[in-house]
Amino acid sequence: MKAVGLLLAGGLSRRMGGGDKALRLLAGRTILERVVDRLAPQVECLVLNANGDPARFSRFGLPVVADSIPGFAGPLAGILAGLDWTAANRPDCPVVASVATDAPFLPTDLVARLAQEMAAAGADLACAASGGHPHPVIGLWPVRLREELRHALAEEGIRKVDVWTGRYRLATAAFPDEPIDPFFNANHPEDLAEAEALLAATGTASSR
Repeated sequence: MKAVGLLLAGGLSRRMGGGDKALRLLAGRTILERVVDRLAPQVECLVLNANGDPARFSRFGLPVVADSIPGFAGPLAGILAGLDWTAANRPDCPVVASVATDAPFLPTDLVARLAQEMAAAGADLACAASGGHPHPVIGLWPVRLREELRHALAEEGIRKVDVWTGRYRLATAAFPDEPIDPFFNANHPEDLAEAEALLAATGTASSR
């Protein structure tokens, strides 16, 4: 199944002290670089969801789309932006695979596993899980649901991902969380130090 990869970087990063978490350095490379390296081989192309001046991401050479729902409406608004971009630019791709841009250890088979679980369950959507915990923003989203999502955001004021996905049949792709949780996310400054230690321990600090 052809998929567009959606890099979600539209939040305010309050817990990191503001700014762009994705541009923080982790062992000499930005977290976003590490996420791109892991997701790009799994999808047809990448699009970055971010608000504000897109020029700060120009080095990555990616299309940047802002939320169409105002007021920093959360990850669902970013997912809608990715679905709209895909409908307009990649009509050959029926789904969007979304990931957080503060998760440097993403599985290299993430998209395949999400698609496999979604097909096996006959589900509408799929999300990832590890260690018994779901990761609602890391998932597979059909472009055909974009108008329903737009209505939920703009007319119903829905903001929580699991409230919206709860309306549909949702498949879950579970991944092991050892030796490293593949969905470890760097939310706080101290998380960067932990991530660097994990990279050093696994010998992947400079891997591309």
